[in-house]
Amino acid sequence: MMQQDLVHAIKSNPKYHELLTKRKSFAWTLAAVMLVIYYGFILIVAFNKEFLGQPLSAGSITTVGIPIGLGVIISAFVLTGIYVRRANSEFDRMTREIKEEVL
Repeated sequence: MMQQDLVHAIKSNPKYHELLTKRKSFAWTLAAVMLVIYYGFILIVAFNKEFLGQPLSAGSITTVGIPIGLGVIISAFVLTGIYVRRANSEFDRMTREIKEEVL
């Protein structure tokens, strides 16, 4: 019974709703950015293969597609790092404040 009271107190806290809204909005924004990057790459592969197949410079074996593909992969790590950094600072701070108010 006591745990249900605690859950109700947390869910009725306005900071809890603010935390949920901010976290959800931020996560969807980063997901949208990743989808644009990924599907943009896929669209280039589908409709402009010649561009990706061009050598980086005269006589180069490496094509334009290699650094762009690496950029897609690295962007996933960067966006994850951005989320983790914000989660560990702002979202964790808000969670602590909610706990302090409720407990």
